[in-house]
Amino acid sequence: MTGNLLQTPQTGTYDRQNREPMKSLDREMEEHGDLYDMSGTTPSSEASEHECLENLENVETLRRRIKYFFMNPCEKYCARGRKPWKLVLQLIKIAIITVQLVSFGLSNQMVVKFKEENLMSFKHLFLKDYVDGEMSRYAVYTQDDLYDHVHYVIEQYSQLYNITLGNHEYEKNGTSYTPLLLCQTFYRNGTIYPGNESFEIDAQVETACIKIYPLSKPSVKDAFAMFDFQFKRMVSITITFTLKAINLETVRHRELPDCYDFTIIISFSNHAHSGRIKIDLDDDVDINECKDWKVTGATAKNIYLSVTFDCIIIITCIISLSLCTRSVITGIRLQFEYTHVCHNYCNKQVPWSDKFEFVNGWYLLIIISDMLSIIGSILKIEIQTKMLTSYDICSIFLGTGTMFVWIGVIRYMGYFRKYNILILTLRAAFPNVIRFICCAGIIYISYCFCGWIVLGPYHEKFRTLNTVSECLFSLINGDDMFPTFKDMKNKNSMVWVFSRVYLYTFVSLFIYMVLSLFITIITDTYDTIKQQQQSGVPTSELQQFLSECKDLPSSGVFRLDGTNSCCIDYCIDIKRMWRGSERLTSEA
Repeated sequence: MTGNLLQTPQTGTYDRQNREPMKSLDREMEEHGDLYDMSGTTPSSEASEHECLENLENVETLRRRIKYFFMNPCEKYCARGRKPWKLVLQLIKIAIITVQLVSFGLSNQMVVKFKEENLMSFKHLFLKDYVDGEMSRYAVYTQDDLYDHVHYVIEQYSQLYNITLGNHEYEKNGTSYTPLLLCQTFYRNGTIYPGNESFEIDAQVETACIKIYPLSKPSVKDAFAMFDFQFKRMVSITITFTLKAINLETVRHRELPDCYDFTIIISFSNHAHSGRIKIDLDDDVDINECKDWKVTGATAKNIYLSVTFDCIIIITCIISLSLCTRSVITGIRLQFEYTHVCHNYCNKQVPWSDKFEFVNGWYLLIIISDMLSIIGSILKIEIQTKMLTSYDICSIFLGTGTMFVWIGVIRYMGYFRKYNILILTLRAAFPNVIRFICCAGIIYISYCFCGWIVLGPYHEKFRTLNTVSECLFSLINGDDMFPTFKDMKNKNSMVWVFSRVYLYTFVSLFIYMVLSLFITIITDTYDTIKQQQQSGVPTSELQQFLSECKDLPSSGVFRLDGTNSCCIDYCIDIKRMWRGSERLTSEA
């Protein structure tokens, strides 16, 4: 859109002193403007002049308002003396949210450390001859070894009070202890004769369990002796029990301790019936509020200060959310007015790219970050007051909110010409990058499926689709190349040759072609944006429309245009249009 479409029919400038006496006539012309047939009857020259003058004044006012909307905080301060409250608020919010995240991260670190150390303790307590770092090779190969390992777990469980160094206790259900559950899953019926290459098997799986109570009679050994293992039909053996513990480390940091329930699961897997039964230990952790507690020698002052600090963050985020929402609404309102002017005065449709310019994506990002920070702060308060123990959910909200808050700072960096080129390049290249990734992704997925089905039986990194994708993505980034080639088992010469062709073609295609094309897209976009900035030529109709306004922020005209708020102007326009439609209806 160019400014010459909105010129007056006169070549010279009009006298500003004559504008006031003509406003009543202009208003009457505006209310009755639809009564004139533009294709037939032509208004008088005087009326046409007044209408153009009124249109020019409205358009110039709108142009200044839009230009003011796109100004940076410093320019807005020069234009209307409006202090950059949003900028100051965002800087304060970044500082306090970062402090909150660090504080919660240190507290969450103690929780993670307590979980990991307890898991390591359980492995050494209940797994016979366990050595750190050898869980993947921890297995039994004889029947006696299987009996010994199962019996060892039960014996260690029954003697927990005498052997543990931690504050572990059995779980109680009322007044009685919850038992250890020893379960065996096996095929319902089957006769297997590998020597004759014959078998008969019932695929239905049954489960048999016994309960062993701690500190009970008869003895644990007698209870275990009544349980028989079906080695030929066995699928797995599972030992499950629950222990309780309290994390006392938080007391030194003036935080109330949490009570933990560790549901320990020790599994003996015999699914393959290969003669090797793999042993694994895992735990399911449940964090609860301690029911009865008393702490002496320390006060809860830090807890109250932390809760107060979180409340301040919530209030700050609510204010930031309100200011950014107001700015988004103002941009949408200006976009409607700009579209109305283009349609009525120039008979042109505004492209979607110009419409989206009014919807500031940075404001939307800040709004999302504020909502995430508010929810995360509420969860953090409930965790500190021991009403909730959802550390993982709280960390997701706080971590994502803090990440978006820091990314939102780039908006203010973009007001500087040298830093703005990064933002403009990312925004301009984004559509082409998405299309390119879609095409390259299809090739990538095809390689994933092919590698999984062909190389999976012979290579550890291609056993599952997830590991295949991780391996190929590492190869694209030049990581772990030689081990990937080296670890391929040479048991089938045809598959070995195929693996070489597969890996060489993948590396050549994605590193030498796909990544090079990807970099070319970014580089071309960067050069284009750089040339546009150096030339200074408007590249869109909206920029051409705003380029007609030569007023500087310090000229003072923006203060005159800003006497009425956008909301008041909008209501006046709606009221004027309503009166005009009523008069047209009555005259018709």
